[in-house]
Amino acid sequence: MRETRSTLAQFIESVSASFRKRARRLPAGTGVWQQNVFFHLAGKFSIALACLCSFIFTALVLVFAPAMREGILAISSASRVAPGGESVRSREADGLRKRIRNLEQQYESFTPRKPYLIVDTSNNRFQLMTGKTIIRQGTCSTGSYIHLQAGDNRQWVFKTPRGRFHVQMKEKSPVWCKPDWAFIEEGLPVPAPSAPERFESGVLGEYALHIGNSYLIHGTLYKRLLGMPVTHGCVRLDDEDLETVYMNLKLGSAVYIY
Repeated sequence: MRETRSTLAQFIESVSASFRKRARRLPAGTGVWQQNVFFHLAGKFSIALACLCSFIFTALVLVFAPAMREGILAISSASRVAPGGESVRSREADGLRKRIRNLEQQYESFTPRKPYLIVDTSNNRFQLMTGKTIIRQGTCSTGSYIHLQAGDNRQWVFKTPRGRFHVQMKEKSPVWCKPDWAFIEEGLPVPAPSAPERFESGVLGEYALHIGNSYLIHGTLYKRLLGMPVTHGCVRLDDEDLETVYMNLKLGSAVYIY
């Protein structure tokens, strides 16, 4: 600030000197009072010009002060040294590396050591894994998200649930017990719960794995539709894929659906 004041004073002095030189060049017949008026106006002009320059300088400082402050703080923090000779940035990097190690350890603890299944409902893909090793992967079919509404105010949305599940039951040559929506969807009357027309074999493939709430992992007659969201919520697999999944997953094996 002192340097600024000194600079402004020098500026005023140089402007005043310029006006004095011009005053000496006034015509010889110019009176004293005219010269005094000239000097007075010159002084006023110099002060006004200096004030204007000061205002402009102050405005520039106010505009660029935040950026200057951030730059100074950045340089200061970069050069600041913590106790023991360790820089602050180095300590922050060590902290981040420690967090990454902790997350990797958590990931390791959550990864099953025994075979498990991952189902990607967005892309209709599956992976059968053990640890971090892929045993088998391929296409599957998941929920269509079709909305079905019955006349008695009942409704269904055919979506595959997401989350972590477990194999609760394994079944060979499964028989499908058709729910109410299967008849309503075809425009047929809904039979009694134990009616023979509810039970149909051969449509679920050679194997089925129950993961809870009537959802299954099973085969399909419509293999050309694998890779598309066409099911009523179950996960459909090709015959060979289904056999591999069935043979590797045990009761209690994890099934991750997302």
